[in-house]
Amino acid sequence: MTGKQKKQFWNALQVILILTAAFIMLIPIIWIFLAAFKTHVDVYQLKVFFTPTIENFGTVFESPYHLGDKLYNSTVVAGVTVLFAIPIATCAAYSFSRFSLTGEMTMLVMILATQFVPAVVIILPFFVMFRDIGLLDTRLGLILINLAIVMPFAIWMIKGFIDGIPIETEEAAMVDGSTRIQVILNIVLPMAAPGLFTAGIFCFILAWNEFLFALILTNKDAVTLPIGLALFKAEEGDLWNLLSAAGIIIMAPMFVLALIIRKHFVQGMTMGAVR
Repeated sequence: MTGKQKKQFWNALQVILILTAAFIMLIPIIWIFLAAFKTHVDVYQLKVFFTPTIENFGTVFESPYHLGDKLYNSTVVAGVTVLFAIPIATCAAYSFSRFSLTGEMTMLVMILATQFVPAVVIILPFFVMFRDIGLLDTRLGLILINLAIVMPFAIWMIKGFIDGIPIETEEAAMVDGSTRIQVILNIVLPMAAPGLFTAGIFCFILAWNEFLFALILTNKDAVTLPIGLALFKAEEGDLWNLLSAAGIIIMAPMFVLALIIRKHFVQGMTMGAVR
């Protein structure tokens, strides 16, 4: 084979491997999407052609499933988590990026080290503490847990974005009479906006999909969508058509969010990569 033929061969092989990997990853999503529009009988049959129905999407919101309550809980918990996490993480990240702090590296390592602690190890202490202070089965309890989960990730991520902003722009503004707060509001935040969007997306996804803590710390009032999927069972087994409909509802916000801010998402992912 000539050099050109080898190059064409490897390019074709790469395309085949990428398409194969994409197909494998899309199979579960395609199956869930199709099953969400099938009846309970059709979902157990390998039918390519079937009569679609949207009844499943209405059933999941009715008794005894009440998926609407779980959707509300997940939206409140994830939304409030991001609302508090991003401003706090931005302040911490800016301090680490712009000031020489005593024990700065130690603090950063300690923040990062919390991400390596298995959740199953700390779930019991949180359960006992929340039981004693009355936060079991509350949205506030889940918000506090999710803040503890996403904050280290958000601080490290936003710090990388702020590190990529030239400090000379801030110094020039302060020479012209701007205060530190004005510099942060008028220069740093606008320039770091794609990074903040990206960090917010990941924090929302982490809080939206959190399962273990929600499973142990909730029972009725604060049950979230991932935990609500366990309700779709009957004497005949798992109700896959209803599970699939609920799964589509869980995934839909992620797809919509990605479509709305995809420009900021890509820009933010690459912003902190090069200084």
